[in-house]
Amino acid sequence: TSGGTGGNTTFGSSLLVANGGGAGSYSTNPAAGGTASLGSAIGTALSGGTGTGGASQGTVQVMGGAGASSPVGGGGGGGALNLAGQSAATNTGAGGGGGGSGSTANGYSGTGGSAGGFIDAIIPTPSATYAYSVGSAGASGAAGTGGYAGGTGGSGYIEITEYYN
Repeated sequence: TSGGTGGNTTFGSSLLVANGGGAGSYSTNPAAGGTASLGSAIGTALSGGTGTGGASQGTVQVMGGAGASSPVGGGGGGGALNLAGQSAATNTGAGGGGGGSGSTANGYSGTGGSAGGFIDAIIPTPSATYAYSVGSAGASGAAGTGGYAGGTGGSGYIEITEYYN
């Protein structure tokens, strides 16, 4: 089962775009972190990190993978034996949720959710109005739901500072 991809966040249509991180799943391979692009703005655009992969359980119980952290939000921890992982730090930004661990020793634990893209920008020639959208999966990734579920990817995060004369 997959935790779901983090929501995309935009500012000024395509001026600033921070995409959500990938969903965790029942696998050893975590999904990619969200991408970020500045358009004509000045600043920093960082892709989100990837969550920790699920482990092949073989004959032992293993924890679910940890969610990836971002510059503004910590990722959630992986779940212990047959438990859900932890959610990313609440209302801090783009961290991914932790993956769950399975109830049997066969298969894999869930991978952690990946972090969303991150932007810190200065807009040299601002407009009087901007259209924007906020990532629909929430500010931080939710935990895997137990069993082998992967953590949800964190939403894209955009930070803008305005200066006035």
